[in-house]
Amino acid sequence: MNEPTVFIVDDDQAVARSLRWLIESVQLKVETFASAQAFLDGYAAAKPGCLVLDVRMPGMSGIELQERLTVQRISVPIIFITGHGDVQMAVRAVQAGAFDFIEKPFNDQDLLDRIQRAISFDSEQRARDSQRARLSALFAGLTTREREVMDLVVEGMSNKAVANTLGLSAKTVEVHRAKVMEKMNARSVSDLVKMSMLNKS
Repeated sequence: MNEPTVFIVDDDQAVARSLRWLIESVQLKVETFASAQAFLDGYAAAKPGCLVLDVRMPGMSGIELQERLTVQRISVPIIFITGHGDVQMAVRAVQAGAFDFIEKPFNDQDLLDRIQRAISFDSEQRARDSQRARLSALFAGLTTREREVMDLVVEGMSNKAVANTLGLSAKTVEVHRAKVMEKMNARSVSDLVKMSMLNKS
């Protein structure tokens, strides 16, 4: 998997440079952008990591960049850097889905801790998304009848009850059930239940 990157978006070059030095001091990859638009132009959603973003910038503000990413369904964890007067704005940003915010002047270690938490969160989120995509592909491989059988099996129905509900013979249900287990790579009904729950979440 790609190494996580910390993306810094700040129009103040001196601030961006000092943030880069700080974050690189703990062996993390860093990319800096002087504006929100430059970040949008240069960012690839497949890259894991997090975004350290100044609230106030000329042109597109940090808040506007967050809104743009939400519209584009890009869910990189955002840590806002905020001045004292912007705290309410940052709180609203967190309510709108930002990962965290830190107030200037901040403690270096505090920022690094938040960055590590954001990177861990991103990693877990990507693992969940990947698992969901894999499950969706497995579900797509089931026939309509197999899907019907699976839905009833995960509700706890016996083969006989499934057969009665669908108007099939118990033998036919057994065949469909075996096919479902094989196609879904499930070792037990418990596995099927978990897969079904994950697929619906």
